[in-house]
Amino acid sequence: MTHATPRTVHVVAHRGASEDAPEHTLAAYRKAIEDGADGLECDVRLTADGHLVLVHDRRVNRTSNGRGAVSALELSELAALDFGSWKDREEAPDWVTDPALRSERTSVLTLERLLELVADAGRPVELAIETKHPTRWAGQVEERLLFLLKRFGLDAPPADGPHPVRVMSFSARSLHRVRAAAPTVPTVYLMQFISPRMRDGRMPAGVRIAGPGMRIVRNHPGFIRKLHAAGYAVHVWTVNEPEDVQLCADLGVEAIITNRPRQVLSQLGR
Repeated sequence: MTHATPRTVHVVAHRGASEDAPEHTLAAYRKAIEDGADGLECDVRLTADGHLVLVHDRRVNRTSNGRGAVSALELSELAALDFGSWKDREEAPDWVTDPALRSERTSVLTLERLLELVADAGRPVELAIETKHPTRWAGQVEERLLFLLKRFGLDAPPADGPHPVRVMSFSARSLHRVRAAAPTVPTVYLMQFISPRMRDGRMPAGVRIAGPGMRIVRNHPGFIRKLHAAGYAVHVWTVNEPEDVQLCADLGVEAIITNRPRQVLSQLGR
């Protein structure tokens, strides 16, 4: 049953439509845009030769046929790996009809290529970009990220709407670097648990969006109310189950980050 909600909850595709396609691949992000997701979430890491690539883990072992740390590999080495076949053990799903899309399911994706995809989407698509930490390239990740945002004209909000990009991190230091260099770019403080100093709904200085995990929302719904009372927006990850989607909607969160954007949009009546 679909319940009416008092406001539009933005649906953000976690690593793309990652239930349907290998995470962080071009195919996953194309599918999310086709499914109508309001935004795309990605994790960025810096390669040894200075490129930002979309890989969640510190090492490539889980999501590719290679081994080693992203930070110790050059882009050409990552490009030689298969980042998709681990998900397609038997065959690609029915929605893959174009043979060209199959290569999009296996290649490493750079942030630059994702920004190009969003620019060509034909409609506004938000970007939620997470910087991964700790990293051997402290500070350089944020520097390169902001360079690319400026190059694509995404370093400042448009005159007639909200900022199309937000930077997320579990590292308050990373968010501070972003705010210092680009004060208009919204930042999201991600949380796996509620630290004692934040139980009253307080976030690091300058942060206006809280990013609690779904476990926090389930176990401490009152914390979400405290965040809202303190003036913070709330973006929840990773929300896949219908009962969790409904809880987030009932609590009035501003954004849901999910592996299943199409299903969540349908449940929300969109």
